[in-house]
Amino acid sequence: MTRNGLHRACWGCLLIGCMVLGSVGWGGEAIALGEIKQDFTYSDLGQQDFSGQNLVGASLAAADARAADFTNADLSQTILTKGIFIKAKMAGVNLSKSFADRVIFDGADLTNAVVVDAIMTSSTFKDATINGADFSGTILDRYQIAQLCKYADGVNPVTGVSTRYGLGCR
Repeated sequence: MTRNGLHRACWGCLLIGCMVLGSVGWGGEAIALGEIKQDFTYSDLGQQDFSGQNLVGASLAAADARAADFTNADLSQTILTKGIFIKAKMAGVNLSKSFADRVIFDGADLTNAVVVDAIMTSSTFKDATINGADFSGTILDRYQIAQLCKYADGVNPVTGVSTRYGLGCR
């Protein structure tokens, strides 16, 4: 199989896996794929204030949320694919069970974020603050894990898991 063919096959498996996870849910609970509660797809959300809001199950796919404030917001089970969260304020955010493929979190503040059982492949975290963030069970690229482990520190106040342990740092 050629490299491109293998790449396409891997993406196909990932998408099929997401559809399966989306229809049966993580941990056994039912999540209906397509049951989007709030749709911000392709929206310009730059510098808007979503702090403390319940956005469970929302779609922020391809949204431009540069410098937006999501402090202590519940973004669990959201779709963030291809979103731009450069310098976003995301301290204390719940991103559990979210699908965040190819998302730019560069310069974002993810202090004490709960990012458990999420899919964050091909996402970037350059200069992001991750002190106390819990990434347990989250699928990240090996390169991203290696980069994040260079400065991972702290313990998440909600889950009690250290950032280094959640990332699987050595």
